[in-house]
Amino acid sequence: MENAFTIAAYVVAAILFILSLGGLSGQESAKRAVWYGIAGMALAVLATLVGPGAGLGLLSIILIALGGMVGYQLATKVEMTQMPELVAIMHSMVGLAAVFVGFNADLMINYIGGIYADSGQVLGAVAADGYTVIGLPKEAYEGLSAFGQLIAKKSSVEIGILRVELVLGIWIGAVTFTGSVIAYAKLAGNSSKLPFKVDTGANKLPGGHLLNASAAALSVILLFMYMGGSGSWALVVLTLAGLFIGYHLIMGIGGADMPVVVSMLNSYSGWAAAAIGFSLGNDLLIVVGALVGSSGAILSYIMCKAMNRSFVSVILGGFGGPAGEQMAVEGEQVAIDADGVASALNDADSVIIIPGYGMAVAQAQQAVSELVRKLRAQGKNVRFAIHPVAGRLPGHMNVLLAEAKVPYDIVMEMDEINEDFPNTDVAIVIGSNDIVNPAAQDDPNSPIAGMPVLECWKAKQVFVSKRGQGTGYSGIENPLFFKDNTRMFYGDAKASLDTLLPKID
Repeated sequence: MENAFTIAAYVVAAILFILSLGGLSGQESAKRAVWYGIAGMALAVLATLVGPGAGLGLLSIILIALGGMVGYQLATKVEMTQMPELVAIMHSMVGLAAVFVGFNADLMINYIGGIYADSGQVLGAVAADGYTVIGLPKEAYEGLSAFGQLIAKKSSVEIGILRVELVLGIWIGAVTFTGSVIAYAKLAGNSSKLPFKVDTGANKLPGGHLLNASAAALSVILLFMYMGGSGSWALVVLTLAGLFIGYHLIMGIGGADMPVVVSMLNSYSGWAAAAIGFSLGNDLLIVVGALVGSSGAILSYIMCKAMNRSFVSVILGGFGGPAGEQMAVEGEQVAIDADGVASALNDADSVIIIPGYGMAVAQAQQAVSELVRKLRAQGKNVRFAIHPVAGRLPGHMNVLLAEAKVPYDIVMEMDEINEDFPNTDVAIVIGSNDIVNPAAQDDPNSPIAGMPVLECWKAKQVFVSKRGQGTGYSGIENPLFFKDNTRMFYGDAKASLDTLLPKID
């Protein structure tokens, strides 16, 4: 009866997770989708706690409570600007869990194998009929944990499959763990809580990709050695190789590719979870891991396409260095004050706003929403242009705008709005750099050459809200700031907009 309840609960939870993932594709359904996910996870945890093989219930409840407290603290204290690094560090926990579960499975196989050996038997041996697996004495079997009992009933072929599963889980988990920690450090910058700092640029050890390839080849050799009976030491060395690959792979990817890296690590964590599910014989974990792994991979592909980058080239090193001498940027940046911006907006009929990470840092989304409300009250056509990799996390800008109660129907994706810029009176860029950089189209030697960008320079007037004259996160100069129809509205985005708002009629 308990087993039937667990199976039914897992099926319902899987359906809720699928509905949650599907609902997150739209802003209108996202809030409902989150509740689907919460309900699915609560049901899955409950079914696991009361299902067959449940044990250490009090300890489980204590750990869940402690985890919930940590989650609550993070949810209430972490700003939206810190979400990318929070997601990255969460991925590292999934990877570490996969490593621990894999080693636990190896220890359990060795332990039960020792019990069989003491009884003069072999783990996974098959009886003379060719079907029945030789088992342990009843008292020895009943003394095992639920996971141990699961292993004790496996044939030699199934034990071999389990060993492959645990190796994959450990290796993927190790790569995910160190890769996610480095991604967190690159995204957090000086605010990182780690005892070391990581440069946001692309940095490789001498040997570059050859080191990664050698470590991957060593991992394959160690897999065969472990399967051949070399012992757990091969698993330990394989883990070290995976940890190195995760570290060196992400260290070699520049800051401009970090949104893709976060999405890619999300996919890795999903496959690590699926591997854990296979090792534990947990069907729901397999389903959830496959959902996360496949959706993360698809999202990474979509983002690479939006950046005109090969997915393989990004994960093997990304961009961050020019292919040749870049075009010189001519002209000067011309500043404008709030009165000048207000005058242009009051005279304009159509306005497009392009938000970026700078808006998130300044927490200016509420001020932007109020500006939009005032302009629309005058009958002006106001819309937002969202680049697929705006910010440092997919959907970052959409969430901020939804939080500020910006109507969904005026938030447009790049492909929907790019052709409208030539007919637009004013384009306002708030805290964006690389996604509005014309060098992507004009300079073949630019590090972002070929990347689709928002063509805001085609508007009649462009105002750029920016703290100063520095470059963006990727460190690339932007010719947009020097164009004749561009004016720089310097200052903190929120403070600048607060000064601007009273001047809008």
